[in-house]
Amino acid sequence: MATIKIPAAGKDIRSGTVIRWLKKPGDPIKKGEILAELDTESGVLHVESPIAGNLKTILLDTGKTGPVSAPLAEIADELSSAPPLPLSPAPASPPPPRSPAAAAGKVTPILMPKAGQSMEEGVLVKWHVAPGDVIKVGQAIFEIETDKATMDVEAIDSGRLARIIAPAGKTVPVQQPVAFIAESDADVDAFLASGGSPAATAATASAPGSASSATSPSATIASARATTAEGRVKASPAARKIAADRGIDIATVAAGTGPGGRILSTDLPLTAPAPAASGSSRRRMSQMRKAIARNLLQSKQTIPHFYVRLTVDAAPMVAFYQAAKAKYPCSINDVIVLASSRLVQEFPAFRSRLEGDEFVESPTANIGIAVGMDDGLVVPVLVGANRLSLQQIAAETKRLAASAKAGKIEGMGLGTFTITNLGMFGTEEFAAIINPPEAAILAVGAARESVIVKDGAMRAGKVMTMTLSSDHRIIDGMLAAKFLARMKELLESPDKLAP
Repeated sequence: MATIKIPAAGKDIRSGTVIRWLKKPGDPIKKGEILAELDTESGVLHVESPIAGNLKTILLDTGKTGPVSAPLAEIADELSSAPPLPLSPAPASPPPPRSPAAAAGKVTPILMPKAGQSMEEGVLVKWHVAPGDVIKVGQAIFEIETDKATMDVEAIDSGRLARIIAPAGKTVPVQQPVAFIAESDADVDAFLASGGSPAATAATASAPGSASSATSPSATIASARATTAEGRVKASPAARKIAADRGIDIATVAAGTGPGGRILSTDLPLTAPAPAASGSSRRRMSQMRKAIARNLLQSKQTIPHFYVRLTVDAAPMVAFYQAAKAKYPCSINDVIVLASSRLVQEFPAFRSRLEGDEFVESPTANIGIAVGMDDGLVVPVLVGANRLSLQQIAAETKRLAASAKAGKIEGMGLGTFTITNLGMFGTEEFAAIINPPEAAILAVGAARESVIVKDGAMRAGKVMTMTLSSDHRIIDGMLAAKFLARMKELLESPDKLAP
């Protein structure tokens, strides 16, 4: 029997709230299979099963919160759930011989963690420890950059750090070794020589300073490559992606270390970048930039966007904002978040997402707020915004933005509707790309001076243009038009927003 607990996946994670269980009691479980999704201080965390067996008991229900190391569930492993063996005595046999790795001493690999379902690799930013140091469970030992944030990784085993094979700056696929714990360096050598960790051997070979790291792709063809019956080179999806990113022809890579010679990501050589043109520069995409590119490309390719644009008389909203600001800190964007939270609650389609052929409707308006960073854009989420006053929204959005800029994105994956505002830069209007799996996003321009014509008369005033991008699979044009018409009504009569 194994007890699954809330993992300590970073120094900022102190608790977790169960978003949903992907398994129910009695279900068979495979080793490494995702059991549940947790909302933590650092984002959505996927809890994987360390063993194979059957889910016996769920100890923390959906919506419940527990501290790190709190029990989540119990799993009956395959041995404990298997039928009993016959009672006849088994013939005596000598103990199995120890493998060379076992004889050399215990060696424990330290792996690049998988800190979220979308994470495929991480950049090792810096080490907090050095070879020869004795590390303890829970100690922050290195820092990584993922597609969502930068975070510290804590040790899950204690012992002497014998060897680091992934130096600072190296990109490592998830669940691949970055270092080894052992009593001596000789133990690590024996462990690798015995084939104790093929992936580790490949990772060591591609480390800076090793012979193979300076080998060109064409020079690595030393043995026959493994191919399918159709002649296609056998390679993992991660290996193909990394090869494409590095400009490596997968067909020029020697037989890999995977089953049947399958090429793994760790089998790919590091290649020097092509020389840049005169006067130009080259820099590697950050994990955040890669994630933005991947997610927004997927959004535009898979979601049928349509756009509805509307310009409102902004003078009443600006007056409402200025009166509120005299009492407590707030912004025009906070007023728009307030209005949006009320409307998202009023129009259920705007707090819905599509899962297969089913609509999943959120009970609350969880408003994503786009926050610009030096290297990209993140979207922390204000959960349950429809229950908050303007003063509470102003305080929470300020806190969420500061937390996001510090590397901690709250409410990730829980959003139902996003607001992106470029008005502070003088942008008059723009259209935004929907943040999956949400159904819509509101792009807000600047409140600017303009001539307003009403009943045939002209007057000077302030206007603001908003563009609503909607998923046509969930929201129709008439519904989007009604949503913006109600937004215009609320912003031009903001007293209706008061509780």
